[in-house]
Amino acid sequence: AGDARPVPHHEPAGRVEVHRRKCHVLRTVTGECRRTQDHVRVAAYGDVDELNSVIGFVRATAPVDFEDALLESIQRDLFSIGGHLATPDPDKVRKALEKASLSADRVAQFEQVIDAADRELPALTAFVLAAGTQKAATLHVARTVCRRAERLAVSLSREEAIGPLVIRYLNRLSDTLFVMARYEN
Repeated sequence: AGDARPVPHHEPAGRVEVHRRKCHVLRTVTGECRRTQDHVRVAAYGDVDELNSVIGFVRATAPVDFEDALLESIQRDLFSIGGHLATPDPDKVRKALEKASLSADRVAQFEQVIDAADRELPALTAFVLAAGTQKAATLHVARTVCRRAERLAVSLSREEAIGPLVIRYLNRLSDTLFVMARYEN
């Protein structure tokens, strides 16, 4: 056991490496080694990835059938948003990004969810504590991660072009998560 040697790690050509030991530089989806881990683009798609994971946690929290189809579709949208944010040069991967399209209809669907819940919920007269049922609490965590992802997307948009729908989607999603948490309570 004392003479065990590390096995060399070989990646096939064309695959994105999961880790790099030489430096703290990440490869873009086009395979270029261009961004440091603290670059605003990397932080933005990292927060979207975190949001996707938190939405998965929300889905796994009882009651699991509460808006599950909507939450699953949001996770799929977040994969698309992450792909767009991780792509500094969309022309190089235009074909792949076409599969990751994001529609304004999705934002309109959020508006419908918000409006329907607002018709049933009492009017807000004070700030809402992020608490209540376990499902509502996880929705509040998702909302705060979403707001952070939105802030980073706004910061990125000041430096580089991103899809115009990304910020709007994240903004309306955070409001949707807030209303869902209220409704769940």
